[in-house]
Amino acid sequence: MDLGLKDSVILVTGGGSGIGQAITRACLAEGARVLILSRISEGVEEFIREMQDHHLPCELRVTELDDPEHCRSAVEYLHERYGRLDALVNNAGFNDGVGLEHGSIDGFQRSLSLNLLHCYALAHHAVPLLKTSRGSILNVASKVAVTGQGGTSGYAASKGALLALTREWAAELIPFGVRVNCIIPAEVMTPQYTKWLRTLADPDGTVAHIAAQVPLEHRMTRVEEIASTAVFLLSPTQSSHTTGQHIHVDGGYVHLDRMLTVKALH
Repeated sequence: MDLGLKDSVILVTGGGSGIGQAITRACLAEGARVLILSRISEGVEEFIREMQDHHLPCELRVTELDDPEHCRSAVEYLHERYGRLDALVNNAGFNDGVGLEHGSIDGFQRSLSLNLLHCYALAHHAVPLLKTSRGSILNVASKVAVTGQGGTSGYAASKGALLALTREWAAELIPFGVRVNCIIPAEVMTPQYTKWLRTLADPDGTVAHIAAQVPLEHRMTRVEEIASTAVFLLSPTQSSHTTGQHIHVDGGYVHLDRMLTVKALH
């Protein structure tokens, strides 16, 4: 299936690792050009080297996403470098554990800055380019925004806001043919997830317990499965009449009856 993404320009925040990296790979496989906005890390650098070794049109712009000026200059750079923008993927985020009782006001504000502000800033600056291309915005939220988790007020508030902004932006941009959608993952093995598991006494047991609670196949969602949905939603041909949607890619984790997991848990 031709998704119509060949030669398009796609900006992906946090596109060098985890879910973001999988989305980047999927976009490149469809012939798109990708600009990644991210902090630098060993894993991100290794990924960029791999893309360069394969002569793929993937570029990293080191960006502090919680700085609005960095977001503005990144969009300006993209405009100068590529002359167009076909899609913005707001993927970057971090479950920083800023809770209600044991967090702080400053910590909550910092969490919103890290997880939400850049989504608005980039979309704000990118709108003129997206209007020209009749492009799209894809937000990546989290099941925490729907189910709650406890102990992570900042992250939940940020991802909940993304759900609301998906619908708000879709409504505002409809006259210009710009589509806005959102993917909601649940349990996905990413570098951040792996880092959290290493802090636990029994990582393997924890993974097995979590996977057992996913109704479909009792396993965690693969990043590639999220990326496949992402490129479909970005497609100007195959997803051309889809906007304002919240798509759960989670093996039924959020919506299906918990009784479906009882046998696996016992």
